[in-house]
Amino acid sequence: MASLLRRPFAITATLKHAAPKSSQSIAFRAFHSTPLKQQPHLWSPKAPSASASASQHVSKFRQTFRRSYQQAAFNPAAQGDLRQRLIYGAGIFGATLLGINFVFNRETREDGGMPPFERAYLNDTFMHTGLGVGMIGIAARALHMNGWSFRLMAANPWVVLGVGLVGSIGTMYGTMATSPSNYVQKYALWSAFNVTQALLLSPLFFMNPAILARAGLYTAGLMGSLAFVGATAKTDKYLYLGGPLLAGVAIVALSGFAPLVLPATAARTLMFTENIWLYGGLAVFGGFTLYDVQKVLHHARMAEQGLIAKDPVNEAISLELDFINIFIRMVQILGMSQNRRK
Repeated sequence: MASLLRRPFAITATLKHAAPKSSQSIAFRAFHSTPLKQQPHLWSPKAPSASASASQHVSKFRQTFRRSYQQAAFNPAAQGDLRQRLIYGAGIFGATLLGINFVFNRETREDGGMPPFERAYLNDTFMHTGLGVGMIGIAARALHMNGWSFRLMAANPWVVLGVGLVGSIGTMYGTMATSPSNYVQKYALWSAFNVTQALLLSPLFFMNPAILARAGLYTAGLMGSLAFVGATAKTDKYLYLGGPLLAGVAIVALSGFAPLVLPATAARTLMFTENIWLYGGLAVFGGFTLYDVQKVLHHARMAEQGLIAKDPVNEAISLELDFINIFIRMVQILGMSQNRRK
């Protein structure tokens, strides 16, 4: 149930507002070969070109994704050189790591460190998580370059939501239900799950590449810090978070549906629900990272005892969903802060 609710609904919600009212007629004309009637006037207005329509899609997507994501002009005096920015970023990351470790990890493991089997199982899970995230990014970029994002934005958002959920949930549960011994089917379904996520996330490449890169680095840093805390914390310390996090992610998921059902005139309600989706979701999925890392270690101990089969692919799916949801919110936060500087 938790994996079902950990879905990024922002892209689908954005498509409802980004898609123009005449998108149905545009899609109809694209597949209709009957010529249009001749206009009686000599100088008839020209139909919008494909490039103009594409630019309208891009501008509407950026405007409806909470804020515009255009990056400010480069200013060497304000930005500083590359070395200073790297040192500044490394300092922030180190301070964040120490702060999170001090607040959440005052009680460390009592067994003197992580056993070799748990360490190998956790490293295998992180490797599959990195491969999955990389597969999603490469596939989303390829789909965007081939025009998939424009076709997705012109489609009915409810159809995108329904088909996306069916495809994601079907491939996810198919992967989890497949035995690790069935190697080919397991990895085929896992690859299909990653491609399904790429199909839904490809419109993110309309955003500024610098913002996407920074969001990816910040997401990796945040998840890395939380994973370090979860791996070195006392055994099963954060497993109790499963129930509260499930309630929190249900609220976040419902707030993500608000733009699909509420009218645009309900500005205050939409702003409130979007703040819940953005900042509440960031806290919830940060907690899920702690929970999932400790769940991986718990499953490693069970697998070592022969109670369950060793299955790092299933463990990686949960961490992939955590990464996706945190990454989307990082993109939004960086875009908002960029606009406030203008």
